[in-house]
Amino acid sequence: MKFKRILLKLSGESLAGKQGHGIDAGRLSEYASQIKEIASRGVEIGIVIGGGNIFRGLSGAAKGFERVKGDQMGMLATVINSLALQSALEAIGCPARVYTAIGMFPIGEPYSKFRAKDSLLRGEIAIISCGTGNPYFTTDTGSALRAVEIEADVMLKGTRVDGIYTADPEKDPDAVKFSEITYDEVLARGLKVMDLTATALCKENGMPIYVFNMDKPGNLLRMMEGEPIGTYVKP
Repeated sequence: MKFKRILLKLSGESLAGKQGHGIDAGRLSEYASQIKEIASRGVEIGIVIGGGNIFRGLSGAAKGFERVKGDQMGMLATVINSLALQSALEAIGCPARVYTAIGMFPIGEPYSKFRAKDSLLRGEIAIISCGTGNPYFTTDTGSALRAVEIEADVMLKGTRVDGIYTADPEKDPDAVKFSEITYDEVLARGLKVMDLTATALCKENGMPIYVFNMDKPGNLLRMMEGEPIGTYVKP
């Protein structure tokens, strides 16, 4: 395997599948199978899932919700997705534990880097929910923070696109894909890989990112085996 310990960021929108909202059972099962596939090969896995398939705080604020309340609702959405993934993993014999950045026992255990790292060393998947536990921060920032905290080798950003392009490939047919790029280039070109806070946190702490299409079954294993299927962002 290319990496020993990873932090996998999954998109809430991708979890919705073709239905566009909620949790698609087929997509959830696919994700669980891909995760088990690399876990069975000894990879230590931390996971952060977004909540956009259920509720997105920033969108809620635009519709009249008070921002802090909206972000808190978004945190709860990530817990729902985390519990769903835990259930799917355990159903196929892959042990997983949900941690929450805000107090929510017995739904999940209070998060600390030490508890999460202990889970990884025991062979459990550590699913870390609620983002940073604070409003005004995205789950991308939460993912970057957790990747640094658990001392991951890389942060994997599983999306519906197969990497980073010079422009949005869904809108610009002439967009060119990068196989590798630096954080300085990402910032200079204004590429929206993650929000600026998450990008700065990864850059300052030397945390590389790999962006790839998680929605294609088998891609997680292919990436971990070294196939160049996405874009590597190096510090």
